Amino acid sequence: MNLKEIDGGVCAPKGYRANGVHCGIRKNKIKKDFALIVSDVRASAAGVYTSNLVKGAPVIVTKKHLTDGFAQAIIVNSGNANTCNSNGIEIAEGMCSMVESVSGIPSADVIVGSTGVIGQKLDLTPMREHIGELYAGLGDHSTSAAEAIMTTDTMVKEVAVEFEIGKVRCRIGGIAKGVGMVCPNMATNLIFLTSDVAISPEMLGRALSADVKTSFNMVSVDGDQSTNDTCCILANGLAGNEYIDSDGAAFGAFKRALNHCTVKLSKMLAKDGEGATKLIECKVVGAKSAKCARVVCRSVIKSTLFKAAMFGADANWGRVLCAIGYSGADVDINKIDVTFISRAGTVKVCGDGYGLDFSEELAKSVLSEDEVTVLIDLKSGNFKATAWGCDLTYDYVKINGDYRT
Repeated sequence: MNLKEIDGGVCAPKGYRANGVHCGIRKNKIKKDFALIVSDVRASAAGVYTSNLVKGAPVIVTKKHLTDGFAQAIIVNSGNANTCNSNGIEIAEGMCSMVESVSGIPSADVIVGSTGVIGQKLDLTPMREHIGELYAGLGDHSTSAAEAIMTTDTMVKEVAVEFEIGKVRCRIGGIAKGVGMVCPNMATNLIFLTSDVAISPEMLGRALSADVKTSFNMVSVDGDQSTNDTCCILANGLAGNEYIDSDGAAFGAFKRALNHCTVKLSKMLAKDGEGATKLIECKVVGAKSAKCARVVCRSVIKSTLFKAAMFGADANWGRVLCAIGYSGADVDINKIDVTFISRAGTVKVCGDGYGLDFSEELAKSVLSEDEVTVLIDLKSGNFKATAWGCDLTYDYVKINGDYRT
């Protein structure tokens, strides 16, 4: 497949404009808190959302608006989650109506997202006062939109790829925000993807729902699932490829390009976990089933003790086996190998479920890098999976100890 990464984020595909401004929801005036993404034409649309019983009003409104499988714009605020508010639905719908007022796009064709503190009232006034400015500034400003959806994120998260369907050049772009309350089940945090591929809403939904199982659902920062998790994608068809409405080579090419984007964003989300100093990648091979592989690597990447050991660059591999043991996966503990890998080298610490002699000095060096892989070979089958997380640091507690105040 001819695929390459390009610049442009959500504005890389044909027919998309974006912008982000500070409207006043957040007290810090240098931080953007209001974002808008618009397609030139109505687009096929799909979404996946939090399975938390406590859902932000924007999740409820967006699911309703995507019932027909189409949308044309995405409006998002940061600084307030609009969750557990008695007038939350009214506020979310009001944000969509603002888009209609300045663009003419029907409010029912608008996706809405909010992120920030839960349980605080959200006032539409600052957004009403700046929606004109936000819309007037639309352009090739994916980074501004990405900045406007950040909360405790320390870096912008955006990606774009170019690939071919048949002889037609197509693109997918995306932005995301993390970086706490990350342990998803159907999506994670806020992720917005755009594409110029011509594809039916049904096939778009199939692609996204399948993709998140091996991308965003395999990310864990702290074991807490957000109330506002939303991942939505628009595909406006302006690339001009032959319309995708069934399985085949074209659909396969689209899915591979989508997965490249989602995995890239997943790694960014994990590496920028609140207070994190390193990205931890857990690769499981030799599993009896795909489900077994996913369960094992998610259990390890979520382990608080393992994450703390990674912060201290301590090759405490027993915590890996411990997490596998309570995961509920069908494994033979007497076959498990564990190896730590980074730019500094490779050190095998466990073979067939037992400890091996290894250099503590080398292990310390391997685990001191900012990207570390723990490779787990179950030696019981041919299935594999990968999960992403981060270390657990003192700063995580500092950030969340006074997050609301």
